[in-house]
Amino acid sequence: MIDGALGDPANQDYLLQARQMQAMSFAVHIPLVCFGIAFPAMVVFLEGLWLRTGDPLYKALAKRWSKAMLILFAIGVVTGTILSFEMGLLWPDFMASFGDVFGLAFGIEGFSFFMEAIFIAIYVYGWDRLSPRTHFAVGAPVIVAGFTGSFMVISVNGWMNQPTGFSIRNGEVVDVQPLAALFNKNLWHELTHMYLAGFLVAGFLVASVYAAAWLRGRRDRHHQVGLVVALSIAALVAPAQLLVGDWAARTVAVRQPVKLAAFEGLQKTTKGAPFSLVGGIEVPKLLSLLAFHDPNATVKGLDTVPKDDQPPTNIVKLSFRTMVAIGSALAALGLWFIWFWWRRGRLPATPWFHRALVAAGPLAVVALIAGWITTEVGRQPWVVYEVMRTEDAVTGASGIPVGYGALALVYAALAAIAYVMLRRLGRTPFEVER
Repeated sequence: MIDGALGDPANQDYLLQARQMQAMSFAVHIPLVCFGIAFPAMVVFLEGLWLRTGDPLYKALAKRWSKAMLILFAIGVVTGTILSFEMGLLWPDFMASFGDVFGLAFGIEGFSFFMEAIFIAIYVYGWDRLSPRTHFAVGAPVIVAGFTGSFMVISVNGWMNQPTGFSIRNGEVVDVQPLAALFNKNLWHELTHMYLAGFLVAGFLVASVYAAAWLRGRRDRHHQVGLVVALSIAALVAPAQLLVGDWAARTVAVRQPVKLAAFEGLQKTTKGAPFSLVGGIEVPKLLSLLAFHDPNATVKGLDTVPKDDQPPTNIVKLSFRTMVAIGSALAALGLWFIWFWWRRGRLPATPWFHRALVAAGPLAVVALIAGWITTEVGRQPWVVYEVMRTEDAVTGASGIPVGYGALALVYAALAAIAYVMLRRLGRTPFEVER
């Protein structure tokens, strides 16, 4: 039950500044989350290949990837900590009002982080100190902790898009049910979509590194195995992500119709709504078919809510189309690789294929960020959908531009550190134990 308003509007300069600062931190952190989700599983998979086949190349490659995993985890710790502080500093009314609702999720996320930190250290430094099977088993908690940590954060985001597990009376949040909030109806498609995105981004980024090496003439078995393993994971996930994306879009159509209208820039409620292609070409009734699997279904437009309750359509539409276009291209690239490997039993040898792989890594990151812009900006002007407006949650403190500048310097330093460490790791001679 909701009765009464939460918070008071703050200075709009603070709102824009806080959004920019939060967006920068999010854009830096979210690609690292993908590696936290996917990279442990990729490393342990390689170790499993070594245990099954006895081929020392798999072990050597897993050891090298585990060191990269540790570097990225350490950088992610810093960016994640900054992001958590920003939630309280930039959006104090949001945290104060709803902390009891989603506090359980953040508590479990913190516990998952410590578990991951402990076991990732044991895993990386235990290669020659633990028995092979014990070391392999140590990888399991790293995978699980990476999953549960992201699960909790995505749960909170799902709750922000479909708030439940509380009531509001006289401007106060009461009757809190943390488990109902944690397992909200919006969780499942967001979790699946993000989890697949983690493997998509990590797989294509790693594959792009090896593809670049291939173009420079480094075509030994080490580089071939690294490329095939990473690309196989991304290629299998990419087509599945299109199906999950369809599921997510249909869920949005039902639960957040204004956001769907922003995806397409649909101003008026339309029966049998068309879908606009590049160049302004419209396919009749396609939007209705995609959103509801019914070509004659009525799609609600932006005219169903007042102007102040509409999201910024242009950026939402652009980010949505960017995500879909890149996702479709990556799926096509993955399917081409799978077909070629099935027919020929090897990688395509043409330079254009490897150039496409080099581009696929950065493009996967662009699609990831575009997807989150679609989700978060498409929810505006609400920080908690139809419950609390973003302008009511923002801080009233000044000095955000100073913090923005300081954070930009911190992130630049972290990027430089990550680049130097990963480059040094890449230049370390690759040694296979016999």
